[in-house]
Amino acid sequence: MQQEIELLSDGGLQSENGQATRGGFVDSNSGDEDLMDAYSRAVIAAAEKVSPSVVFIEVQQPVRSRRGNAPRMPQETRGSGSGFIFTPDGFVLTNSHVIHAAKKIEVTLSDGGKYQADLIGDDPDTDLAVIRINAPNLVPASLGQAQKIRVGQLVVAIGNPYGFQYSVTAGVVSALGRSLRSQSGRLMDDVIQTDAALNPGNSGGPLVNSRGEVIGVNTAMILPAQGICFATSIDTAKFVASRLIRDGKVSRSYIGLAGQNVPLPRRIVRYYDLAVGSGILVVSFEGNSPARNAGVREGDIIVGFDDHTTAGIDDLHKLLSGDSIGHKSSLVVIRGTQKLRLEVVPEESQRTDK
Repeated sequence: MQQEIELLSDGGLQSENGQATRGGFVDSNSGDEDLMDAYSRAVIAAAEKVSPSVVFIEVQQPVRSRRGNAPRMPQETRGSGSGFIFTPDGFVLTNSHVIHAAKKIEVTLSDGGKYQADLIGDDPDTDLAVIRINAPNLVPASLGQAQKIRVGQLVVAIGNPYGFQYSVTAGVVSALGRSLRSQSGRLMDDVIQTDAALNPGNSGGPLVNSRGEVIGVNTAMILPAQGICFATSIDTAKFVASRLIRDGKVSRSYIGLAGQNVPLPRRIVRYYDLAVGSGILVVSFEGNSPARNAGVREGDIIVGFDDHTTAGIDDLHKLLSGDSIGHKSSLVVIRGTQKLRLEVVPEESQRTDK
């Protein structure tokens, strides 16, 4: 049966199933336009839901300068970044590097209201910080779950790049489970990689999914590259934020030694049936350190801690959590050709970079 058609106002044709046709062929551009409209609607909906929770953060940080032989004179520098409200009573999540050592913190809300903020705590090891403002009618962002994130899904980043307030960029999740070195030297795990454009000033802003749920905290970009940006997982952020609100810090343990990653002799690996081919060569100790008191010597190679293998310094950092503070732990070392198991009692790490 001949298909009925009717003339469109733009000179095209429409089949009875509603698809646009030209010269007897289906116009595929119609489907592309529908897809683009759906993409736009998703980005708009996510941005509109989260934007009231996003804040602009301005800080004053002290710096010291020296001119010739003159003594250092205290000065101040201004910086800025982003953050987002995550509780109705004014707790704001941002990056540690945005507010670290700040003398004064000022927060601007989406409605233009400005408020002084108090520092609750910051954790340079995960580049996260919590500040608090006292303001009425705050709109907290909805927090999502990192386990539900999938590579390729749509994400939206909201922040204040270069001081341009409440800018929106969109992209996809490029990869999951990345590791990124923090400014403190520790390795941050479970980092989200995205191609949603980030620029200086976006730091601390939310990375959200199409439902407007925060799934990450924007933290860094690789400057020479394009489309390679990173966000701290929201699951990590939830844990760190809860500890900062409760204690003002995230407790971690240390054993007080300096080391470097080295390969193990193959014969040692085979003889002791080790699960790793490398370890941590002990180079030096802090004064009265737990490791020195445990009998560790310079030249020892650490290959295990508390029944976990340690192929390198990053492995040991992950195991030195707050749960280890004050508790006897086993330290497996290779000394010459001997494999020794020592008992060490980690102490709480005290930050000296404040």
